[in-house]
Amino acid sequence: MDEPSRPRRSLLTRFFSVMEGNSISDRFGLRALFFIVIATILFLLIVVSGLFSHEQGKTGGTFTEGMLGTPRFVTPALALTRTDQDLTELLYSGLMRIGTDGTLAYDLAERIDISDDGRTYTVTLKSDRTFHDGTPITASDVLYTIRLIQDPNLKSPLRGNWSSVTVEALDDLTVVFTLEEAYAPFIENFTVGIMPAHVWRDLSVEQIPFSPANTNPVGSGPYQVSDVMRDKNGIITRYDLVPHDRGDQTALIQHITVDFFNNELELRDALVNHKIDATAHLSVESLVTLETTDWNIINEPLPRIFGVFFNQNKSTVLRDESVREALGLAVDRQHLINTALGSYGVPSNGPIALSDAAVKSEDTTTTPAAILTADDWTQTDTGQWEKEIGDDAVPLSFTLKTSNNPLFARVSEGLQASWQAAGVAVAVEQYEQADLVQAVIRPRDFEALLFGLDMNRSHDLYPFWHSSQQNDPGLNIAQYANITVDNLLERARTEQNQATRESTLLSAGDIIKSEHPAVFLFQPSLVYVINPDVTLTPIVSPGTIADRFANVDAWYIESESLWSFFK
Repeated sequence: MDEPSRPRRSLLTRFFSVMEGNSISDRFGLRALFFIVIATILFLLIVVSGLFSHEQGKTGGTFTEGMLGTPRFVTPALALTRTDQDLTELLYSGLMRIGTDGTLAYDLAERIDISDDGRTYTVTLKSDRTFHDGTPITASDVLYTIRLIQDPNLKSPLRGNWSSVTVEALDDLTVVFTLEEAYAPFIENFTVGIMPAHVWRDLSVEQIPFSPANTNPVGSGPYQVSDVMRDKNGIITRYDLVPHDRGDQTALIQHITVDFFNNELELRDALVNHKIDATAHLSVESLVTLETTDWNIINEPLPRIFGVFFNQNKSTVLRDESVREALGLAVDRQHLINTALGSYGVPSNGPIALSDAAVKSEDTTTTPAAILTADDWTQTDTGQWEKEIGDDAVPLSFTLKTSNNPLFARVSEGLQASWQAAGVAVAVEQYEQADLVQAVIRPRDFEALLFGLDMNRSHDLYPFWHSSQQNDPGLNIAQYANITVDNLLERARTEQNQATRESTLLSAGDIIKSEHPAVFLFQPSLVYVINPDVTLTPIVSPGTIADRFANVDAWYIESESLWSFFK
């Protein structure tokens, strides 16, 4: 008769049975070995999980943004202040937006076809996108937005971007833009927010600036207004924002509060006391006193070039190329950035703000004094340079004109100190912004002008350096003229290949730099202070400070780990 089968024992049971038959010391050693094996297995699982898992944002969390001033024109056609522009970026969407890699990506547009001659852009809209009130977005909304911006009676700050552009709808989802002549950077304009025609079309152009819709905005952006708080005087103090349902593009952060402050001191105190989580509205003075360990500080160069532009028609000494070259060599750009901008900027010694146009190492063996001496300038006993021009001994001196604000004051003070140390006498005159434009820039009434050129993301040098733009309303304030540069700038405007276009611009920039029509100084930065608990997408190649919100729908506070093959 067969013996009854014995029940199988688990590996652990047999392991501990073996231990029972051994001495106390053996049992202790075996137990220790067992726990070491288990710990090793757990450790390896943790390591493998870390290697193959991926942190992914998930829906949830709240954060508070601080801004200076109060909303007034939260609409793409009229937004001018930084607060209005910031809110517009959060609440509206354009045909395109800036992607996480800094290049343009489709937003409301499904597709954009460009004609071979570069003059016609045919835009096909996505069929599933709506405004915050649920109304579908159609070609009529695009037409309304662009034609409103083009209306001279509205005085939109964007009107210049759309002049001489014809726009028409082929059907509900197709819009055609036609340019008088090819202009490759034109596509950057498609980031402008599209306005809902059904909200605005019954208003006359004269009524639009006074409409309550300016501060109760209805857009199609990643966030929509859920509540508006006002003080006893009716002034808006807070917007509460929630995500707008855009399918797979719906924002992850569940709630954004935007608090508005009357002055920078209140804003800074709110940040220091963690009443807000982020702001891009602090001055250099406030930024340098922050306890940086508490914050993540984004520091990304903007496409603006600050420089001193020379008017050779107004100054005999500045007509001398050796003087202009020596003035450039006498400036320590990085020191100027450190002292005037709190290090929030990058040096530049050329006219273009492309990343490939970084400051190249200059010839440190050549000094300003050597350049001036070689061109027959001599120093007096007091260290002042002078030169025999005609029958006169002309001193090396000039007047620098600029805007009356703290940044320009610090920069001009630094320049004046550097040039005076090099034996150049410089007087500084400051003007209120409106007076500077009307009395100095437009009539070109200056010897030297400290100013900033905003090239936006197109990096188009044509308005600032083409010879056709020498006189007002052109922006070639140095009244520079070079036929080779003119040809390069004209070619860059029509070149559709981005790499070729940038190479052409860089070639033009090298020629301009070699002739020293200006002392190029630096690019200021977008500086964004934010709670490190908020995970941002990269902010790459922003055109404005508001562009930090270009991919805000992908920001997150709450996250989860997911193995890559489950992603």
